[in-house]
Amino acid sequence: MLKIHAGSRITVLVIPFAMGAAQAYGNDFIDNTKATLTTRNFLFDRNFTSPNTPQHYAREWTQGFIFDLKSGFTSGRSGVGIDVLGKYAIKLDGGAGHYGALLLPKDDDGRPARNFGRLGIAFKAKFSATELKAGEWMPNLPLVTADDFRALPQTFRGAQLASEALKDWSLYAGQFTSTSLRNDSSMEDLAFANARSDAFRFVGADYRLPTQKTQLRLASGQLKDIYEQHYVGLMQGWQLAPGIALNANLAYFQGSDDGRAKAGRLHNKTASALIGLTVRQHTVSIGLQDVSGDSGWMRITGTGGSYLANNTFNHAFDNAREKSWQVRYDLNFVGYGIPGLTFMTRYVQGRNVKTSAVDNGTEWVRETEIGYVIQSGALRNASVRWRNASVRRGFNASDYDEHRVIISYPIDIF
Repeated sequence: MLKIHAGSRITVLVIPFAMGAAQAYGNDFIDNTKATLTTRNFLFDRNFTSPNTPQHYAREWTQGFIFDLKSGFTSGRSGVGIDVLGKYAIKLDGGAGHYGALLLPKDDDGRPARNFGRLGIAFKAKFSATELKAGEWMPNLPLVTADDFRALPQTFRGAQLASEALKDWSLYAGQFTSTSLRNDSSMEDLAFANARSDAFRFVGADYRLPTQKTQLRLASGQLKDIYEQHYVGLMQGWQLAPGIALNANLAYFQGSDDGRAKAGRLHNKTASALIGLTVRQHTVSIGLQDVSGDSGWMRITGTGGSYLANNTFNHAFDNAREKSWQVRYDLNFVGYGIPGLTFMTRYVQGRNVKTSAVDNGTEWVRETEIGYVIQSGALRNASVRWRNASVRRGFNASDYDEHRVIISYPIDIF
């Protein structure tokens, strides 16, 4: 009963509004509106292995509900619409003595909150192939990627103008002013290190060849008075033979301090490459990454590093001067008659790490994931994932082994 009640609190707020708007604004609004309620059960267990670690383990367990509504636009060459993202999580297990899994925020008494969540709304308007959006949502951009690796996703508040008016090009520009972290229900200033800012301004362009096997991405961003950053990325695929393909994902970032330099003088160049060879259901990938300069790769606090080759569930190997390599293996069991079952394992090692405490540190991460998505029946698209990881660093006491179990079920509402 608790799960149904928690999810319905979000859904009941939104459905009457969406249906009323649909009746008022016509078939395009109705026909193109999609709403999904995803239940996400997340168990996180991390055991610290270093003998001098004051806390021996971090363990939290939550039941989350994520309501995602994306409306169509009102009829005509121009139109308006609305996107709604509601997120709510309930603590099933987790005490002050083993806090630290970043599934839950802390209450004023220092104990993990019993529940948390928020409702984000973004209004949008379009004219021909150009769209203006303002409000709160989850961006997935090379310089700003909302983190969705815990119970609830991170969101940002801001405005963005995007256009596909030019053939084969997607252009965008905008500004974010604040963020709600994955384990918090409040909106906070944007941060990097110990510095805070009220504006991240960005522009970008994506170019795709008609074959869709080549994509070029360009982006520039400025976290006001902290840093500026530029990015160029290339994604290329080659079909070598039936069932055999080669894919490359190349990225280059360059950043420096901006304006008042609230986080100090910054200088960073980061290059990464992930090359994967797929032979039927098997994929073997090699990742190479080089961080140069006196500061690490730049990103807003809380965001992900999915555009880096050696980004993992736990770490992005993005410290100052760090050089890292990865070997990864993926298996899709559809070729063995079990569609929906997948397996992944990888090993990433970094060296030459420079921090305030070390001048030539080393670290490695080993991760494995087994996942299954139900293919048919009443529970179609429900999934279960088990993730296991070991992290070892030679420059601090944060060595640990961990397990994560995530059970998700997306329910199409309309």
